[in-house]
Amino acid sequence: MFASFNRIITKKPLVTNMLTTGFLFGSGDLLAQSLFPSETQKDFDAMRTLRLVSYGGIIFAPIGLKWYKFLGALKPFKERNMYNAIFRVGCDQLLFAPFVGIPMFYSAMACLELNPNPLQEARNKLDRFWWTTLRDNWTVWPAFQYINFAFVPPQYKLLAVNLFSIGWNCYLSWLLNGSKSGLTQEPEQIMI
Repeated sequence: MFASFNRIITKKPLVTNMLTTGFLFGSGDLLAQSLFPSETQKDFDAMRTLRLVSYGGIIFAPIGLKWYKFLGALKPFKERNMYNAIFRVGCDQLLFAPFVGIPMFYSAMACLELNPNPLQEARNKLDRFWWTTLRDNWTVWPAFQYINFAFVPPQYKLLAVNLFSIGWNCYLSWLLNGSKSGLTQEPEQIMI
């Protein structure tokens, strides 16, 4: 099975990553709905899962693939893989996560939820969740990304992130949807 996947991801990296990313984002939401059901939600919310699948497959996968390719090309330290990996983690966690990844997620969710005023809703979500998400991101991702950048072959970096992200996507889904039913305390407010 791994040999088949390797052949497909080498021949069609974008399509393969879009399908796997969408599937794994959806898996995170399924996990969130199973483990942390909302008091107001009686049944499984298929549209919620579809939004996460759509975001993961259509929005995040192409951008993530380009981002990891770009990071892979950054080699400021000649013949020092450890230092290059640390540099890439820094770029990922200090540039991409706070200014691209997290804002992109909450903005896309505001649009995919078909809110009447998606720009205002995106702003509300960012005001409410940006700092909490970024702070929690920094407790989980740097160590994983170091391993990813130092040891995982380039064609598998996004897949490694996606597999690790099942738990992270569960958290994002819970944070985004759990707060509607009072499951979370009010996240810290911060203006960006």
